[in-house]
Amino acid sequence: MTLQPVPLPKAYRLLNHGPTVLVSSAHAGRRNVMAAAWSMPLDFDPPKVAVVIDKATFTRELIEASGEFVLAVPTRSLAAQTLAAGSSSGKDGDKFDALGLEAHPASQVAAPLPAGCVGWLECRVIEEPHIQRTHDLFLAEVVAAWADPAAFSDGHWHFQADAQRSIHYIAGGNFFVTGEAFDVKE
Repeated sequence: MTLQPVPLPKAYRLLNHGPTVLVSSAHAGRRNVMAAAWSMPLDFDPPKVAVVIDKATFTRELIEASGEFVLAVPTRSLAAQTLAAGSSSGKDGDKFDALGLEAHPASQVAAPLPAGCVGWLECRVIEEPHIQRTHDLFLAEVVAAWADPAAFSDGHWHFQADAQRSIHYIAGGNFFVTGEAFDVKE
């Protein structure tokens, strides 16, 4: 797996188009991965993100214990695993293994980087107990960001193959993929 560092002030661009993400977490020798459709960038410097993690999930348990997680941008080729990651629990076993997802170590957090994605944000939770408890909303600072250089370079997405495009969850097992980029001249 080839990774290219993304300058942290540009890390928000890995999520700016609103993809479905895989959220990975780890604590005390256990790890998990789930899908989330509700995530977004919040700030540039330091870069921050928000993601909704339901209180009933094993991922939430691991994030609350560790204070960190990874947001990964899956591709069309991972759509089946992404749907399954969002439809099953990791409480009874390792979902990475169950879904056949390879994982690589992150550089700043214990949560793994799911292989096959095109972008990864390593995140540390910014404690906001009220919004976490009331809205299931987690805020985090991005402490490292990575991208597959075949899909993201010079601060921009450039999907060359359909299987490499990021996916967006609609509902009922339906997704769409990111379309073609185009320029608008001012």
